[in-house]
Amino acid sequence: MLPTFPEMLSQLVAEPSVSSTSPDIDRSNLRVIEHLANWLHGLGFRTEIMPLPNRPDKANLIATLGAEINDGMGGLVLAGHTDTVPFDAALWQSDPFTVKDQQDRYYGLGSCDMKGFFPVALEAAATFTKQQLSAPLTIVATSDEESSMAGGRYLLECGKPKADYAIIGEPTAMQPIFAHKGISMMTIKLAGASGHSSDPSLGANALDAMHRVMSELICLREELATDTQNDAFAVNVPTMNLGCMRAGDNPNRICGHAELQIDLRLLPGMDSEQIHATLEQRIKDAVQHSGISLELQTAYPPIPPFQSDPDGALLHSLSQLSGNKPGTVAFGTEAHFMQTLGMETVVWGPGSIEQAHQPNEYLDKAQLAPATQTLRHVIQRFCTS
Repeated sequence: MLPTFPEMLSQLVAEPSVSSTSPDIDRSNLRVIEHLANWLHGLGFRTEIMPLPNRPDKANLIATLGAEINDGMGGLVLAGHTDTVPFDAALWQSDPFTVKDQQDRYYGLGSCDMKGFFPVALEAAATFTKQQLSAPLTIVATSDEESSMAGGRYLLECGKPKADYAIIGEPTAMQPIFAHKGISMMTIKLAGASGHSSDPSLGANALDAMHRVMSELICLREELATDTQNDAFAVNVPTMNLGCMRAGDNPNRICGHAELQIDLRLLPGMDSEQIHATLEQRIKDAVQHSGISLELQTAYPPIPPFQSDPDGALLHSLSQLSGNKPGTVAFGTEAHFMQTLGMETVVWGPGSIEQAHQPNEYLDKAQLAPATQTLRHVIQRFCTS
């Protein structure tokens, strides 16, 4: 009843589901959700499609096999996101929406990050459709992970799914991940007053003010790195990237506007709210009494750092079964939301993050059979007597 792996991957990749904070390139994920719901329904799962509030073109999917009523005691969730990042078609050597099977790889937008996880999860789940499960198996598909994480936030708002364990199937080359940094992005906008550059008193230079802001940000970055380290991470300090700046329009005009975008990644255990409050206050202090107006913008609320129990049962099982030691990553996932819902959560899946978010993205075929077999063993352990 289930299509083959290549058939499923091809259908999922063929459905454009780019999520972006730019409305002109943001797309619906409903067709991906519908494919998954149809396949899972055919396997005997109870399926629930959850449109996001005020976004009928976006939805999550919760599909459950096993116990009709789950009070949260026991059970396993296999979760992933259905959206992809934007792409530049001119840099691809093939159609991003057509899976190309070449050199033992499946090329296609989202093949690695992370539409390819769903066929793996479905093939593993199909083994158990005729068995009596002692605890439910749930497959979750979300929207907008690559932009606002609105799908994960909505799950948390609704208080579901309920289980004891969750695997987030991001591409980790099948290394079980028990911690990752938090992520927040901020835009700092300064508005001054333009004028003739021969007389600075004729205006208020936004670029001069931005220089003071940047100096404060760099000082704060150094303070955070001095105060907090975690050697479980390859980059063992919190980071702040001054990523993009736009300012002014001509060298003979006082700069009337400046905009800076920053990326902040905090380590587990750091107080995100306190640090963001400190960050905002330092920015405000830097431009105070300068005749410059300040606007701070965030595209979405910060994603907190994530850390699960390094001695957890699920983490131990995935490490033992995959033969990979537990580790950490710098990129963010929806693990915080699953953990907050009460589950021991581990990030684990086939594919490498090195292939994600770039032209000619691919999923290595060699990882697919081991990943499927590992999931079968995990389901056997946590969902059967």
